[in-house]
Amino acid sequence: MVAGRSGTQKSGFALWWTCQMNLPTLYLSADMSPFTASARVASMMTGLNTDGVESQMLLGGEARASTLESMKDLNLTFSFGPITWPGVDAEIEAYVELHNAYPEIIVIDNLMDIAGAASDYAIQMDAMQNITDMSRMTGATNLVMHHSSDKSWDARTDPWAPPSRDQIKNGMSEKPDLTLSVALNPRSHEFRIAILKQRMGFSDPTASSYASLRCDPEWTRFEPWGQTLTTI
Repeated sequence: MVAGRSGTQKSGFALWWTCQMNLPTLYLSADMSPFTASARVASMMTGLNTDGVESQMLLGGEARASTLESMKDLNLTFSFGPITWPGVDAEIEAYVELHNAYPEIIVIDNLMDIAGAASDYAIQMDAMQNITDMSRMTGATNLVMHHSSDKSWDARTDPWAPPSRDQIKNGMSEKPDLTLSVALNPRSHEFRIAILKQRMGFSDPTASSYASLRCDPEWTRFEPWGQTLTTI
């Protein structure tokens, strides 16, 4: 699970992470539109920001072809729209039909966009159990995006610190083997990642221990902290 407050680049981080691994991935997105997702992927692969990608596509011809060519080797399949369990089953069946194998990574973006799970604790718990069962059935690593509270004292006084475990909405951190908390400082571009839970390693439920990356949302790029992003 990757948890964070609104606007902290959870989806961007998940997209960047899966593209870096480039394993066969099924990305179920109810949070991003097809345009946003494709522009982000193209930005990562071309080094252009999202405005530059849009300009290349509008130019057509070689510019458009070059942008599309940059993404052809990615093992990434998207499904957009509301996330329902019959829909998830259908997407997995279609993936197996096409590739004769289960995806190695399944991204669910995000938990609260699963049908009926916007606020209901019981439905969210059922969803987490379904995700666990899906992982066991397919052998895939499941990556789930989830929200943390924007109304806590910490969210008001230190909004750019990773939320602690008790700030995850409805406490949905029981099931995942690994729960990460993320936050983005829009001024310094520091992206902080804290390990709230890890079954076989270090964890800090307070999120006071964290690692830092540099995040540039326009390019959907994450670099070592202190490194200046090279742009085109």
